[in-house]
Amino acid sequence: MDTKKTWGEVLDTVRVSVSPANFSTWFSQTFIVSSKNLGRGRRVVEVGCPSSYIAGTLEERYYGILQDSLNRATGAKNDITFVIKSLPSQDVKKILDHPLFSQQTNGPIKNVDDVLRKARVQSGFTFENFAVSSTNQMAHAAADAVSRNLGSAYNPLFLWGRVGVGKTHLMLAIAQIILSKEPSSKVRYCMGEEFTTEIVEAIRTKTTQEFKNRYRKLDLLMLDDVQFLAGKTAAQEEFFHTFNTLLREGGQVVLTSDRPPQEIQKLEDRLSDRFEAGLIIDISPPDFELRVAISLIKARERGFNLPMDIAQAIGANIENPRKIEGFITRILTEVGESKEKVTLDLVTNLLGKANGNGEAKKIFLPQDFIGAVANYFSLGKRKLLGNNRSRPVAQPRQILMYLLRIELGLTLEEVGRLTGGRDHTTVMHAVEKISKNLSTDDNLRRDILGIKNTVSG
Repeated sequence: MDTKKTWGEVLDTVRVSVSPANFSTWFSQTFIVSSKNLGRGRRVVEVGCPSSYIAGTLEERYYGILQDSLNRATGAKNDITFVIKSLPSQDVKKILDHPLFSQQTNGPIKNVDDVLRKARVQSGFTFENFAVSSTNQMAHAAADAVSRNLGSAYNPLFLWGRVGVGKTHLMLAIAQIILSKEPSSKVRYCMGEEFTTEIVEAIRTKTTQEFKNRYRKLDLLMLDDVQFLAGKTAAQEEFFHTFNTLLREGGQVVLTSDRPPQEIQKLEDRLSDRFEAGLIIDISPPDFELRVAISLIKARERGFNLPMDIAQAIGANIENPRKIEGFITRILTEVGESKEKVTLDLVTNLLGKANGNGEAKKIFLPQDFIGAVANYFSLGKRKLLGNNRSRPVAQPRQILMYLLRIELGLTLEEVGRLTGGRDHTTVMHAVEKISKNLSTDDNLRRDILGIKNTVSG
């Protein structure tokens, strides 16, 4: 098969079936990577896409039209698989210069990356690669609703939480959806501090009207770290009028902050009131399961599959998602081009250094304590984590809850899930009971010390 010629014929067919904007966004940089003949007139064709988002969209929305077009071009039955692979830069230039990808009035149509760049939206932040758990489920659902019903679902949407919990990720994921549906949408992402700088510069250079035109005609305005507007009179005044104009014209506003509106000091009441008229959602720090999921996702984005035990070690010892991402990069740097297998010993050593110790730190996982408690009291794990409430089982279970909470620092909700799906009040009662009895019960202190010694080896 002449792959370039064949795929060119496929794209010629697709071109007349979709809009120019969709064609340039989803198809312009695709190409055939490989083709394998399976015999009996059937092939498997591997199609390269510049990003996972484009690959997912093609598979979900356009698989049928691509397969039909490819079948007609080859005279065979084809199965298509999508892989993440970019064309060489010189081939990209040739494609974008081809009349097939041009409009008579506007010249070459921009691809999806160009559209995102113009809106100041960093690619790669999508709903597909956002790990969801109980700590951020509501925020994820709200952001998804906004992306489906811009300007009418929740307006404004105000997401707050500490650094690294995924506020900006969800904000940019909304923009990705909007721009994928309609690349001509007027979308802008801006930091609170940047907005302040822009309005000050506009006043200084007497270009405030240009500033207003830039912000007040948007379909979607995303303001990150809105707390930086606090105390800046001119910035708050301009944002107040911009906010009102956008909502009146049907535009969507999404805001993020490190605290809720009522706790932002020196934020004008009229702004705080308008923020509170929308939907305000607190994104809690990620729990253990979510940190493990983030570790797996970040590793996969960098091209390797992280073993589950290693992901759990990372999730148990690093709480901040951004630090998790940095640690994954550290692992890859350590391994280098030697393709050395990533082992738990290597990660343990790096975690010890990451925690500021000169020597490697022993890494403990929830499973270590579950197994140690079960063995110490001669109980099966199923029985220990089950519904048996007799004292010979209930007390070891309470000790396990105490150790998971105190030794690993897991949240009450995390401990409850790990010990059989119990609610946080049950865990709180168990931890308080064990903590109280430790001061008077020698046997209890001896049991806990014995379990900890077993875990530490």
